[in-house]
Amino acid sequence: MRIDEGGALKVARGFATLLQAERFDEIVELFAPPLRAAVSAEALRLAWAAQAAGHGGVRAVEEPASQAGEADPVRVHIPVTCANSGFTVVTSVGGDGLLHGLRLDPHGDAEWHPPHYADTARFTERDVLLGTGPLAVPGTLSMPVGPGPWPAVVLLSGGGAFDRDGSSGPNKPLKDLAWGLVTRQVAVLRFDKATFAHPDRLPQDFTMADEYLPPALAAVRLLRQQPEVAPDQIHLLGHSMGGKAAPRIAAADPSIAGLVLLAADAQPMHEAAVRVARHLAALTPGPGAEEMVAALARQAALVASPGLTPGTPSKLLPLGFSASYWLDLRAYDPVATAAGLACPMLILQGGRDYQVTVADDLARWQNALAHRPEVTIRIHQDANHLFFSGSGHATPAEYARPGHVEPAVVDEITAWLARG
Repeated sequence: MRIDEGGALKVARGFATLLQAERFDEIVELFAPPLRAAVSAEALRLAWAAQAAGHGGVRAVEEPASQAGEADPVRVHIPVTCANSGFTVVTSVGGDGLLHGLRLDPHGDAEWHPPHYADTARFTERDVLLGTGPLAVPGTLSMPVGPGPWPAVVLLSGGGAFDRDGSSGPNKPLKDLAWGLVTRQVAVLRFDKATFAHPDRLPQDFTMADEYLPPALAAVRLLRQQPEVAPDQIHLLGHSMGGKAAPRIAAADPSIAGLVLLAADAQPMHEAAVRVARHLAALTPGPGAEEMVAALARQAALVASPGLTPGTPSKLLPLGFSASYWLDLRAYDPVATAAGLACPMLILQGGRDYQVTVADDLARWQNALAHRPEVTIRIHQDANHLFFSGSGHATPAEYARPGHVEPAVVDEITAWLARG
């Protein structure tokens, strides 16, 4: 069944009214099942708070407008006016009257452009499929031009339903890294996460281990089969939660040559979620912000308590993740796992990062690993969570501006991989 423009706009107006009132539990009832599986009420609440904070607070949610032309589902733009500029909510309404897509777009239709340090004449790319069965994920293998053998990295994106490029608004930090490294003669394999590729197929007991280990181990195997890749020089490069997961993957495959951890979180995630929520609430103070933090704190306390069981409903837990997901995370200590590995590591941290911080996260890596000569730890003082350079106090709005991973970060990773 198709939906006409008028019907789509009627649904979108109801959605806009709920957004204005910040009734996120009711909003997710408008989502089609795949979108509902990928975006929880709490995740939407935090994303909305981040955008609001970055633009000085929401003033009004404006009248929706449909995209010109015939389409099914119908794409709809909802402008949001803020104290400082604004942003756009982009969604699509299907013939079932449900929302089939959702994006908070701070820069309209701004597109990613290659960083100046990438040279497409120096590499080739091809699509690959990692794993088998319903949760096999697509990826991209980037290979330097020439015979090799080349060092290689598997890129691991952060927490959330990310594609292989780590796409966020107009930015693609993992694509920056992939193209920057392969230009410098490093083979790179990156992949869509199952939460992005197959949100409607995830089992109820899906965990962080399920999210990262099968595709990452398959990626290592695929790289090892490439004659241009040095089989003893395959590394993992993880950003944010991908960095947290990297030691777990390396423990499962001791042949992995080393780890590069970018803004790898070490603080338990339920604690970090409350800390970040408080940071966002401080940018736009008010009763709504206080209620958001209080609700998240209650959910985080349940994660930490003995009362958390596999049967605990996800609606009672942070970010809408299942109890199985939180139980798996709670049982995994990334720093202790890394300390048990013999492979070399490069750990980089942005000095202006408020999501993963020097005090709350890097200090844990330093305390456990700084004494080891095969571990290099460096802070890029001007970098934010995406390793984009900036100045002053970091805010969520900074992520919304088009940018690229610092060239110095790409150069440092390349030099570390080539250290011999």
